[in-house]
Amino acid sequence: MKKDNIQDKIDDLNKWYADYAKENGFKLNPKKEITQKLMRGLLENEKKYGQRCCPCRRATGDKETDAKIVCPCSYHRDEIEKNGQCLCGLFIK
Repeated sequence: MKKDNIQDKIDDLNKWYADYAKENGFKLNPKKEITQKLMRGLLENEKKYGQRCCPCRRATGDKETDAKIVCPCSYHRDEIEKNGQCLCGLFIK
């Protein structure tokens, strides 16, 4: 079933990322305002670039170059370990 409502898409993403975080030993940021804004940015980047590039990183539009910044990006684990959260704050320790 295709969902056209942006809030439904955000809710679906939120659940997926919350499950991902739990499975990987960290948490989704509990501040709903932050996660909602980030989910919206991920969806906008998906529409613009064809993949959910992290909104806190600069996408080039080249799928191969941008692959490392598709959320969850290749940097998030190290950032959570070092800083207690990833750069954009979607995931926290």
